[in-house]
Amino acid sequence: MSIRHGLLALLSQGSRHGYQLRAEFEASTGATWPLNIGQVYTTLARMERDGLVAPGEQDEQGRIVYSITPDGATEVGRWFATPITQTERPRDELAIKLAMAVTTQDVDVAGVVQAQRTATMRTLQELTRSKRGLDSPLDTAQTLILDSKIFQAEAELRWLDHCEAVLSRRSLQHPQEKQ
Repeated sequence: MSIRHGLLALLSQGSRHGYQLRAEFEASTGATWPLNIGQVYTTLARMERDGLVAPGEQDEQGRIVYSITPDGATEVGRWFATPITQTERPRDELAIKLAMAVTTQDVDVAGVVQAQRTATMRTLQELTRSKRGLDSPLDTAQTLILDSKIFQAEAELRWLDHCEAVLSRRSLQHPQEKQ
């Protein structure tokens, strides 16, 4: 999810200043994606430049309140209507790390896999604990975010199992090759 589109989605619900946007973004994502206030204002400046938001008057505390423009509403509508493809997602650092470990001498690939498994299990446990406290309908957005992260962690564990199986088969077939 881009910060830009997340902020546009929030602004489509009404005008807000930067600190409100940051707080609501973090609340909507269950605080799993913390935002630096500098990111918020930099993104707002770019969106203003691109005609997606318009600054309004300052509130009583001197903060500028931003509103979505018609072009911004069109952009966020297009974002909601367009599926995310795998090619639009960031590179998978873990897959790259394991690929490099397999091809680099003197790396304990099994140790790399085990260290990742331990960290992923710990993350999975933390996510599951966090989810237990969410029961009200207002927690739906946070529940969906946590479910996504739980499913990703579970998938990562299954992939790590697969990696170990592949590495084990390869070492049995080619004992002279590095694991």
